[in-house]
Amino acid sequence: MYANDGFRELDRQECLRLLAKVPVGRVVYTRRALPAVLPVNFCLDHDAAVLVRTSASSELVHAIDGAVVAFEADEVDVTTHSGWSVVVTGAATAVTDPAEHARLLRNGPRPWVPAPQEVFVRIAPELITGRALVGGHTLYGVRLPH
Repeated sequence: MYANDGFRELDRQECLRLLAKVPVGRVVYTRRALPAVLPVNFCLDHDAAVLVRTSASSELVHAIDGAVVAFEADEVDVTTHSGWSVVVTGAATAVTDPAEHARLLRNGPRPWVPAPQEVFVRIAPELITGRALVGGHTLYGVRLPH
């Protein structure tokens, strides 16, 4: 990001605070050697990992378990031309420990579409980056008209 490009980098704590405010994000992964993006509901765990709850037979689980993925969430205000975007990059793993699964049934993300067999996927927060656009884009420090 350049000094006057209208964006501000977010630190890790600010990224986590913003992620905790929104219920939906997107998992970015590889499907048949091509990039794929899937919207999901999620929550953050106590260690800042992204938790996704889905059907155990879903294509998503099979595609990302054991893979490095990106997870992106954002919030945009089209009226004020402001918003933010956060990306979490890390290894995705299906939760297989019965005690951990039971804990996540109580404290993890709630399903929007319940499935007979559900699994939790944890995305480790190995890299967290974010940026904010505040009050619209500027060019060389001068605010552009709406």
